[in-house]
Amino acid sequence: MLGLVLLTGALATGCGESGPRGGAAGTRAASGTPSATPPEDLCARIVAHWSREVLDSDTYGDYQSMGLSNGQYEILMDIVAAARTEKKRFGEQAARELIDRSARERCTERYRDGDPTGGPWS
Repeated sequence: MLGLVLLTGALATGCGESGPRGGAAGTRAASGTPSATPPEDLCARIVAHWSREVLDSDTYGDYQSMGLSNGQYEILMDIVAAARTEKKRFGEQAARELIDRSARERCTERYRDGDPTGGPWS
């Protein structure tokens, strides 16, 4: 769990390696223009991850422990409900594809006009 928390923190801050090792991270550091993960991409990644985790579970965890805002958690609940139906009808792979597609669509829509209003947990 600690590893996931650290990964979530790194994704949220857009952290990457810097220094003379080369590669994209080294290039960004050398140019002075580090690349941050767009909020819709971060949302899609984390919502899809947790949706897959919750798919076979009977319960949902606390949205804050998942690193989600309340709005992202609502997206997750909708996606999981749809994915469970999809899994019963068409199987596990179809459910996972629905999760990825829906997370991308819903998160893109959520951040279409920038960050939602109401603070960081909305």
